[in-house]
Amino acid sequence: MSIEGKVALVTGAGQGIGRAIALRLAKDGADIAIVDLNEDKMRAVAQEVEALGRKATTFKADVSDQKQVYAAIEHTEKELGGFDIMVNNAGIAQVQAIADVTPEEFDKIQKINVAGTLWGIQAAAKKFIERKQKGKIINASSIAGHNGFALLGVYSATKFAVRALTQAAAQEYAGDGITVNAYCPGVVGTDMWVEIDKRFAEITGAEEGETYKKYVDGIALGRAQTPEDVANFVSYLAGPDSDYMTGQAPLIDGGIVYR
Repeated sequence: MSIEGKVALVTGAGQGIGRAIALRLAKDGADIAIVDLNEDKMRAVAQEVEALGRKATTFKADVSDQKQVYAAIEHTEKELGGFDIMVNNAGIAQVQAIADVTPEEFDKIQKINVAGTLWGIQAAAKKFIERKQKGKIINASSIAGHNGFALLGVYSATKFAVRALTQAAAQEYAGDGITVNAYCPGVVGTDMWVEIDKRFAEITGAEEGETYKKYVDGIALGRAQTPEDVANFVSYLAGPDSDYMTGQAPLIDGGIVYR
């Protein structure tokens, strides 16, 4: 196992992509800190991790709060005896026409998607340096971090920002042996996309399910993405085979956006 004995923290790990990442890294041999807001879901994922023979701990935290992110890392180190991999996965979507975005909506998504990633990078890097060790920081961007999409304008802006933070942090921390990369999923069959589809239906008058189908029909590989598809790639970013890679945000979308 390429990360046997390592300790990974995954934010937003109670469901969807975050859960799949936590389980894949556990299968690869890592002990997992599960960070989320939903305690019941966290406990369920922890049990799944433990069933794979790995240690798990949970920590309730709002990633938009800098102090809570730092506390999550301290908890991880204390409970699991180390800290090697940070996956800043937590995030929210927002479907809204540019003309209708409110200050409150803008602030909320920026605090979670952008500030949450920033605090995760900052806190993880500080801990790696404190421990005098190398480390991996992995951030959640999106195809919307490469292309802006109609009705997803502010969401796209946050994911472009994640790419910028990834590039800057990679340069700032390379001398400390810390790599910083991102992953950019496409149309993943999760609860987030259920909500995106509903909002598109409300705004455009489309039937529920129509927007999701339209996007899936445009995928070259002919199917919607699964959380496990994303987790498989994050496994590579977390392991030693990606040691010479930093500052990158590759697309893992089945063929929607091409770069």
